[in-house]
Parts: sequence; C-alpha cells; structure tokens
Amino acid sequence: MSFSAEKTLKRGLSEEGEDPPGKTLNMSLLGSRPPEEKLQPPVPGEGREIPIRAEELVVIRSPHSSAAEQFRRMRNSVQALNPDGASRSILMTSAAEREGKTIATLNLALAMVELPQLRLLVIDSDLKQPAVEDYLGWPRRQGVSELLSGRISLDQAIRSTSVDRLDILGAGEPTPNPSIHLERLETVLNTLKRRYDYVLLDGPAVLRASHPGLLGSISDGILLVVRLGVTPKQQVEEAFTLLENLGGNVLGTCATGAVGAR
Repeated sequence: MSFSAEKTLKRGLSEEGEDPPGKTLNMSLLGSRPPEEKLQPPVPGEGREIPIRAEELVVIRSPHSSAAEQFRRMRNSVQALNPDGASRSILMTSAAEREGKTIATLNLALAMVELPQLRLLVIDSDLKQPAVEDYLGWPRRQGVSELLSGRISLDQAIRSTSVDRLDILGAGEPTPNPSIHLERLETVLNTLKRRYDYVLLDGPAVLRASHPGLLGSISDGILLVVRLGVTPKQQVEEAFTLLENLGGNVLGTCATGAVGAR
C-alpha cells in the first residue's frame, strides 16, 4: 500500500510574507562554509561520541516544549499515512531557501526514533548546500557524492549518531551538478529501505534547484516545509504543482516558525 496523500495547506501562510505574532523558532539555515580541504571518509563511531547540542533540535534539547510536541504530532501523522508499516522514503523540501527544512528533518527524525524499535536514516541530499552535519556539530566527511560515484561503499558512508537507531548519510563533497549523481540514488534507496523503517531525505528548495523533482519522483512521499507567515502562498502553490507534475506524491506540509500555533 502506498502513502495516501493529504494535501491541505496549513493556515498562517501570507501573501506578503509577514511574520506571525508571538514567539518564533529560529529556523534559518546555517550559512555556507568556506572552502575546505578535500573531505576524508567517515570515521567509524565518530558520530556516537559527539552529543547533539544544537538548540534548534528541540525534540532532544527541549523535549517537553510545545515545539517538540509539534514534531511528535507530525510523526504521528506520517505513521497514520503508512498503515501497513512498510519501509518508506520521504523527501523533506521547501519552496524557497531558509524555511527551516534541515531543522524540521532532524527534529522529525528524532521524534520518530522515540518509537520503540524504529530505525531511521537521514540523507543529506542537498549536494550544493549541505547542512545536516553542521547542525549535528560534526566534521564533514565523504558521503552521498562519493558513494554514488563509487569512491566509498554504503557501509563506509553511513554514520551512527549518539541517538540509538538514528543514522546519517552526509552529502559529501558539494557538486555544481547534483543530478549526475542523484540519478543513481533510486537503487541505493531501495537497498536502504531494507535496512531502515524510514529514510528521510533533506533536499534542496524546489524553486532553487532542478533536482528536487528527481528526488521527489524516487521517494515514496514528500513533505513540503513551510514557514508560517513567511512563505508566500504563491510560492507554496508553485512548489506543489511542480513536484506533482514531476511525479511526486506530496503528502502535505510541515509548518515551522510559530511555536504557539495550534
């Protein structure tokens, strides 16, 4: 049974992009890093030794907060859309940049592995501006780019975290033409779904790059991250249409930004 689609936009989107009243979470992406030396292969066990400290990862840093509960409700919605419990891959993307999609991806992952026995992998599939390892406080290592080009194996590329049953596959070396590598990702995803209950792909913004459509077409479902009161409604609708026209199964939206929103 495939994911059933639930395509209701959250309230709070504005035409002008005004901030909603009340307290908001800092959902902005980290700035891009300066050029670095050539990335090295992942170090076995390295991630397990680095505690997750980013304040934005509220599920682990502020587990009793209303923001953390929002991600648990999102987790429950995802589970409800998958009644047969089959392994699934979900692309997390946004219409534009700085919507908080990487933070949303990691918080959803942390909420999901609170469920007993559930195993989850996060893939940083934004090969131009990767950010997952930054938020985890990890040094960047080789990852998706090197895996898909045959330079490292899948077992070498996957990195364990300090959280049980949560693993990470980093982006690796940024590349100006990600589609060259990502065309091979479907085979890798099929392999990973035999190892994990869920695979979350942190993808680039739909209206910034060409390859989110490719990622969406090979994923079982798509969650569109929308920052309440900031993302123009027109951009959200344009992203929905683009993803669906390219064969993506848009499950719905993941609203970020307003902590007190219900």
